[in-house]
Amino acid sequence: MKSKLNKPTISIRRSILGKYVVASMSLVLASMIALGVTMLVFVANFWENDKKENLIENANQVVSVIKAASTYDSYSRTIIIEDPELFTVTISTIAQSVDADILVVNNKGKLEYCSEQGEYAQLNKSISTDILGKTAQGNFFEFGNLDGFYEDTHYTAGVPIIATDNGSNELVAFCYVSTKSSFVSGLTLTMMRMFLASAVVTLLFSIVFIAFLSYRLSRPLHQMSNAAKKFAVGDFSSRVTVTGDDEIGELALAFNHMADSLTSSEGMRRSFIANVSHELKTPMTTIAGFIDGMLDGTIPPERHKHYMKIVSLEVKRLSRLVQSMLSLSRIDNGELKLNCKDFEMFSVIINVLMGFEQKITEKNIEIRGLEDFKTLKVNADPDLMHQVIYNLIENAVKFTNVDGYISFSAIETKYDISVAIENSGPGIPPEDIRYVFDRFYKTDKSRSVDKKGMGLGLFITRSIMRLHGGYIYVESEPDKYCRFTFKLPLTAKQEKKPSQEKYIDTTANTKSED
Repeated sequence: MKSKLNKPTISIRRSILGKYVVASMSLVLASMIALGVTMLVFVANFWENDKKENLIENANQVVSVIKAASTYDSYSRTIIIEDPELFTVTISTIAQSVDADILVVNNKGKLEYCSEQGEYAQLNKSISTDILGKTAQGNFFEFGNLDGFYEDTHYTAGVPIIATDNGSNELVAFCYVSTKSSFVSGLTLTMMRMFLASAVVTLLFSIVFIAFLSYRLSRPLHQMSNAAKKFAVGDFSSRVTVTGDDEIGELALAFNHMADSLTSSEGMRRSFIANVSHELKTPMTTIAGFIDGMLDGTIPPERHKHYMKIVSLEVKRLSRLVQSMLSLSRIDNGELKLNCKDFEMFSVIINVLMGFEQKITEKNIEIRGLEDFKTLKVNADPDLMHQVIYNLIENAVKFTNVDGYISFSAIETKYDISVAIENSGPGIPPEDIRYVFDRFYKTDKSRSVDKKGMGLGLFITRSIMRLHGGYIYVESEPDKYCRFTFKLPLTAKQEKKPSQEKYIDTTANTKSED
């Protein structure tokens, strides 16, 4: 049964623009409601406190007027108004000025006097004993119907009327000043209308502003989404417009760098496939051709030895290819481990150079700096360091011009050693120098010089140096020289998480890069 592979898709069920606008509007609306409720509560409290002070003050003034216009009859325990008409005019004037009812009741709660006479509905009612008890304790104030005395809600303040007889005080009556709460309701309604009008204007402005801001924020994300969809099908040409230096701008910049890296990796991958195909095809074709020639008699027996040497070289070439691929696999899987020992670095350099003696002689290359070397004792993995030095000397021999030179130098401190290998020749172009340690990268695209390389040697070299806690960098000036320098701690300690460490991978000569 054949399985059908579907192209990967990216689905966004809800737009981040809509989510951001809804969330922002909800926050603005909630803030407005909280602000409106808080404002109304504070205004209501302020109004109630102000009303309480005014009504109590008015009640005390009425009590003063009552005491001034009356006398106390100790026998009947009542107060007698001396001039009822003047008293009525005075109390009515005070009631009109404060827009309130003034009630005077005896100590039994019966209404004795009211500023509103005639058809006043409460003339035959009494104040409850509960209200009288609270008023007798001092100043009284409530927002309600005075325990059923009124049918609607009032602000009411009450004070006791105390008479003095033979040096003793006696509670003889109560005075209440009451006003309707309709003014408060009107004030609340007016404030709500003002608040709603300003809230609508603010909300409309907020919608426009937040929608614009959300669009500005979500546009790069939308571009990244579209670009990611193209990346999923192998198109790495899309880039995101960087519109600022904030977090979104940094994300867009990082996304573009990722796209550049993917483009470069894709190019190196294709180049690697072409290189490996060529490297496998060429020696295998050569080996098959020579063996078939010897088997069918095309190559005479006396020439077998000569062609068998060529076959041996091609087999060794295939072996190196397989070994490089195995090393790459071990590096990627984290299986490359150190087997550190004390050894002498100088002897390793000499042994590697001896292996290239024939090629050095053919190109008449001058070897410099070995006479100045001192003993370089280090604690590291000798096999891996041999591979590092081998890769660097192989590159130097390969790219050194005829009659050129290869120079060696070393600097030793109490912490590490630095070894530099420099060769004359074409050098590395400034645009390529930052990529020389990337896997599968080859500066010689035409393969005219680097015919046997696959672009893995320097990548493996850098990985080995990182594994030892060291680093390697390159300096070059086109048509003059190229210098690789690696720094190795005297006592290597394998890094457990090298990907989290900071290393100096490549540095280029500033002048040559410019």
